[in-house]
Amino acid sequence: MSRRRSDAPAMHPRHERRGEARAPAVVATLAAITLYLALPQQLLIAPRYVLPALEVLLLLPLIAINPRRLTRQTKTFRILSLTLVLLIVASNLAALAVLVHELLNAQVEDGRALLVAALQVWLTNVIAFGLAYWELDRGGPVSRTQLPRDQLPLADFRFSQDENDDAVGEVADGASGSSDWVPSLPDYLYVSVTNSTAFSPTDTMPLSTRAKLLMSVQSVSALLTSLLVIARAVSILH
Repeated sequence: MSRRRSDAPAMHPRHERRGEARAPAVVATLAAITLYLALPQQLLIAPRYVLPALEVLLLLPLIAINPRRLTRQTKTFRILSLTLVLLIVASNLAALAVLVHELLNAQVEDGRALLVAALQVWLTNVIAFGLAYWELDRGGPVSRTQLPRDQLPLADFRFSQDENDDAVGEVADGASGSSDWVPSLPDYLYVSVTNSTAFSPTDTMPLSTRAKLLMSVQSVSALLTSLLVIARAVSILH
């Protein structure tokens, strides 16, 4: 018989005290901003420093609210965090669209530069969508660690740890029902990497409509980058 949400164990007190570390999300965000800054000028839809400066301005109050651990969440915090992720995703998709347009409508001579730009767009795609999944699933990183399981919003993703209660002991002991495991940013970055390489879910399945839509957009953009952009660049090199 499947376990009901209300029967799941309450969140362990250590989660309530500590929350998820702030540093990994800051590093990932700054990496995405740096990759955008390094793109060729013709791929940018605005002056080079406008969007990165806006993203940094959004990031600073988020750090101020939760400088070390993600334990506090307000409506303003939620709006700022979602806006930041949306801006990173949208700017990278725009850069990809311009890159594809340039390939189809212009003579491209510098194949090596194109390969580097394609890699930058692909890496930013992985980071941006990983952050998006991290922000949306089960109400976000603060909710996942600070709320009891029976109060969490419905999950957007089903991780393998959510189903391992009946596995062998060394696996079951790390399952959600046994250890109160909750996913953190590295887990969502892993989902993003696999979705960008396999172009489909692997061991983590999307449950909600918005998760399926996001994964579809990411898969298509990664496919365009991998097949169209890189294949064209390699042909130029030859």
